[in-house]
Amino acid sequence: MVAVLKKDIMISLAENTVKVALGKGASEAEAYVYEGQATNIGIELGQISKTNRIIDRGLGIRVIVEKAVGFAYTNIIDEQKAVENVISNALSAARASKFDPDWKSLPAQKPYASLQKTFDDKIVELSSEELVNVAARMLDAASQVDKRVIPVEGGIGGAYISNAIANSNGVSGFDKGTVIECSIATMAKENGTITPVCFEFNASRSYDLDPEWVGREAAKLSVSTLKTKSVESKSSTLILTQFALQDLLSYTVINAVRADNVQRNQSPFKDKLGQKVAAENLTVYDDGLFAGGLRTWAFDGEGVPHQKTTVIENGVLRSFLYDNYSAKKEGKESTGNASRAGYLSTPGIDTTNFHIIPGNKTAEQMLSQVEDGLIIYYLQGAHSSNPVSGEFSVVATPAWKIKNGEIVHCSRGVMLAGNIFEVLKNVSTVGSNERQMGQLIAPWIEVENVRVVAK
Repeated sequence: MVAVLKKDIMISLAENTVKVALGKGASEAEAYVYEGQATNIGIELGQISKTNRIIDRGLGIRVIVEKAVGFAYTNIIDEQKAVENVISNALSAARASKFDPDWKSLPAQKPYASLQKTFDDKIVELSSEELVNVAARMLDAASQVDKRVIPVEGGIGGAYISNAIANSNGVSGFDKGTVIECSIATMAKENGTITPVCFEFNASRSYDLDPEWVGREAAKLSVSTLKTKSVESKSSTLILTQFALQDLLSYTVINAVRADNVQRNQSPFKDKLGQKVAAENLTVYDDGLFAGGLRTWAFDGEGVPHQKTTVIENGVLRSFLYDNYSAKKEGKESTGNASRAGYLSTPGIDTTNFHIIPGNKTAEQMLSQVEDGLIIYYLQGAHSSNPVSGEFSVVATPAWKIKNGEIVHCSRGVMLAGNIFEVLKNVSTVGSNERQMGQLIAPWIEVENVRVVAK
């Protein structure tokens, strides 16, 4: 990778930008400086097809003028004139914006916690040739499982990210981190039959990938979908893997615990703090300090320290997730859940590491206790779930039938229908096999009485 911006340079740029904005008439100001460098290797149709390197640096400035907010950004950060222009643009935007009676102030400085397993020099130093080698190992592992397997697409990428923030209330912070990910999608083909695409991946903040495992697992799943049988339409027991959980929760439950949705009367959890909303065996934290978490950082998009927030405890709703603005509307403290798309946007509320606490059942034990049910890996259509009511209708692509504790066959075209908030109440088993899946850290979960509609 090319030389990275030093900590003192990034902090100095943020602090000086705030100072200039105040001098130009802002009553409050916030500057966010971002740098991202990534090297990616692409796979297409079983071949390593492309290599690219991306370097992105920029500055986002948010100013407040008489309780009106303005924002502007630039990717030219090494020219003072460009920085002054973006400050002027933000001020112009604020002066053209409406007065916001709910605006209180930007956050104040608080101490940041030390983090674990979020930075690895090995990732920063990785060459394109080393990444190509990892991709080749993953491809070879997939191809060796079965000659009927076709690696469709995938790749590997390593990235370095750093950010600095400063505001007129004394916030000043810097953080850096690394991430590496490899993934592969495969199909299987036999006698004119082509399976659905099956996907597997590894992602980590440190360089400890297992590309061979990724390749083998994706290939094994594809082969297992060659022989299919139909299943019966009925209410059924389901084991939801992390892939399925991520899809179902992202468009429903995660939106429901965002304080801005609660305040807009768009959350079914409104007025339910302290009430039971899930099975007693379900506890969920939003943990921005989780060791090695893919969304673990010292602070959020406003410079507020990340923290561990209890969202659901033994089935009882304990807290919503707040950024600075939504918290101050209720006279509360931010939970450190302001998120932003680098320097390109103002902050909005999002989860950090949404952590479902694991139970004590292994994957094998969970399967062995199911007499008649399905295990679900991938879903289509989860984005169309109703975030307010929680109603969903999705297609499992595919599902696997469990009979007397064993996976007996695959089934395609299975539709699942229900309400995610009822699903939470019908969780019968929480597994011990947790893994990270983007913003989600979770094990398998077994749920009862989900409507299955077969072809």
